[in-house]
Amino acid sequence: MQSDELGVVFYRVESPKVEIEVTTHRVAVIGGDGIGPEVVGEALRVVRAANVALDTVFFALGSAHYLKTGEVLSDATLAELATFDAIVLGAVGPPISSMDVPTGLLERGLLLRLRFELDLYINLRPFRGVPGSIAPDADFVVVRENTEGPYAGEGGQLRRGTPEEVATQGSVNTRHGVERCIRFAFELANRRDRHALCLVHKTNVLTYAGDLWQRTFDEIGREYPEVSRSYNHVDAACIYLATDANRYDVIVTDNLFGDILTDLAGAVTGGIGLAASANLNAAHKGPALFEPVHGAAHDIVGTGKANPLAAIRSLSMMLEYLGEDDAAARIEKSVLEVQQEFAMNFASMTTTALTDAVIERL
Repeated sequence: MQSDELGVVFYRVESPKVEIEVTTHRVAVIGGDGIGPEVVGEALRVVRAANVALDTVFFALGSAHYLKTGEVLSDATLAELATFDAIVLGAVGPPISSMDVPTGLLERGLLLRLRFELDLYINLRPFRGVPGSIAPDADFVVVRENTEGPYAGEGGQLRRGTPEEVATQGSVNTRHGVERCIRFAFELANRRDRHALCLVHKTNVLTYAGDLWQRTFDEIGREYPEVSRSYNHVDAACIYLATDANRYDVIVTDNLFGDILTDLAGAVTGGIGLAASANLNAAHKGPALFEPVHGAAHDIVGTGKANPLAAIRSLSMMLEYLGEDDAAARIEKSVLEVQQEFAMNFASMTTTALTDAVIERL
């Protein structure tokens, strides 16, 4: 076996004379905290079983790393991460009862910084209902703008700690940011069977940001006459997700509303432990970041109770991004089969047993 500088591995068989070219993808792996390393390890096991070659480099980032070093994400580490084809993130955060890590430090210093610095402007979260859930027949995708809105950090405080304290938190929305998110959503809806896209916002109250989103949505929509368009206020969308999630095909929304809606979407389709996500730059400028939506769940570390399906599905999304369409489709199909077959028995199955079930169906 030989390899060249481009990471292409050549396997040579003397008889008969055959040369098979296999691309090795460079992937940065951030296991993180709690169950993060467990579910990521299982997901990587599935990728290996699907015969996809990954050159993985592991990075110790998260609450444990911060408590040990005082560092969240250095400039040097960020620069190194930017050289990979993709990044996998397990979960980060201290135990719920711990006060050792300041609130928001890891979210802003690690996850949001990666999203902003790498310009991962699309957060893509697919949902499929499982038996026994509130919405067992649901099949929809949420496209969340990932680099603007209230999470951009615009705001400040005056007279902090006094009775006259003032705090402001602005929502940053640019035509550039809104348009590229909405266009991605229309392209996605156009490829799906139902060809339906719903904008979710709060245009009756957030009249400036909402107006920009609505006008951009309507203007771009005229370029996609085959895609049906609708609009829901975010509070109405929460009701519909809980009572009639089947109405949705693709939802497009801003950063904050997308964060809230996708947690609810996970809950109604079978649990947040099944929710996968991708953080993308649709132009493929730099690596994308793939992560299960769930938290670090320190209380079940080492018990074998962690559900690996969200991490496995996240890596199937990664493989699709890397051009490994066949392996991605096979893993996705296997995960969905396992979800349908074992949804009522997840609590009685171990982490490794669920992974084994996926591998058996590849």
